[in-house]
Amino acid sequence: MSTAEGQMGITARASRGMAGVLAGRDHRWTSKLLFAGPAVVASIAYMDPGNFATNIQAGARYGYSLLWVVLAANLIAMLFQALSAKLGIVTGRNLAELSREHFPAPVVLGMWAISEIAAMATDLAEFLGGAIGLSLLFHIPLLFGMVITGVVTYAILMGEKQGFRPLELIIGGLVAAVALSYVIELLIVQVAWPAVVTGTFVPRLQGPGALSVAVGILGATVMPHAIYLHSGLTQHRTRANNDVERSKLVRFSNVEVLIALTVAGLVNMAMVIMASGAFHAGHPDVAEIETAYHSLTPLLGAAAAGIFLVSLLASGISSSVVGTMAGQMIMQGFTGFHIPAWIRRLVTMVPSFIVVALGLNATDALVYSQVVLSFALPVPMIALVILTSRRDVMGAFANRRWVAGTAMAGTVVILALNAVLLLQTFGVTIPGL
Repeated sequence: MSTAEGQMGITARASRGMAGVLAGRDHRWTSKLLFAGPAVVASIAYMDPGNFATNIQAGARYGYSLLWVVLAANLIAMLFQALSAKLGIVTGRNLAELSREHFPAPVVLGMWAISEIAAMATDLAEFLGGAIGLSLLFHIPLLFGMVITGVVTYAILMGEKQGFRPLELIIGGLVAAVALSYVIELLIVQVAWPAVVTGTFVPRLQGPGALSVAVGILGATVMPHAIYLHSGLTQHRTRANNDVERSKLVRFSNVEVLIALTVAGLVNMAMVIMASGAFHAGHPDVAEIETAYHSLTPLLGAAAAGIFLVSLLASGISSSVVGTMAGQMIMQGFTGFHIPAWIRRLVTMVPSFIVVALGLNATDALVYSQVVLSFALPVPMIALVILTSRRDVMGAFANRRWVAGTAMAGTVVILALNAVLLLQTFGVTIPGL
């Protein structure tokens, strides 16, 4: 998004309202809602169809025991989304642009390549999820569902020409649909709440298979494209005239991140809880979205199955929109060239059509895409920590030592888990697992 494009998204009335709040003339809490939006948009990345696939496998195979992974991943996500938003607010630049400006050319080229692979893996999950939902809901071939998803996604993206608020409201509505669906699901399924508490706060892995699912959860929860996107969503939203106003913007952003990602985390936990309550005792082999849908009808009734599909469809369409926005921002940031949305949409759709054309299992493709994402994830995480810790980039807003240390610890954890998964893939036995 260029500077002109970002400024066009703000109406004169909204701009005056934001300026009044920042200058201290308007203290109404409703006026602070003008600053809401970026974290809500980014949060859909944490409730995309890749989450459905990994969370169904986690709940069906391992019950409530991997809920702690969801919680840990969500806490890491909150920290990095807050840092990404701060980067855009303070510098007026997004992560991809700053990486191109401050890192050596070979590093930038490698970052771009890895980020493009991650963007394609992301879009594979999101695009296939929406297509699967349409296919099951309307009993149409998966290929037709993919075409419809692509058309709907592009139509929503065209709404961005009317400003950022209509697009944010559409995505916010779809986020609400996903969240409400899982509130209803939890009222239908039988839940062992003491086991939920244990699974949430007592870390354990029941064998090497649980490790691969755990890494998949990390890949599905902490998303590379969301880290890039959030900095772009905040970079031109409103103009801060001094560090006092920037500090207010950062505080507003942190509150929104906390609220939006708490909702996203609870939805993810609800997915695991639903899958555990419905499938773990009698159907632990349920590992596919299609199987989960068909199994829900006899187990919990047609209403539960229908609600599951509605949430999948809302997730697939909204996350596909956000994924295209992020991919466009990544490509433009690393290359410096404007990329039309339809070209970006076409580029990231190709892998999805290849998967379907080859007859590969769609849910397996979703899970594998999340593992790919977990390997790509450290790249933007490391870049974000480095840039937000540099005083020549952030000035007075550079990370404090404990923030930088915590962020690096989160990155190291993900790197370690990825290394273990890679060793297991090549048949290396790891003591204790």
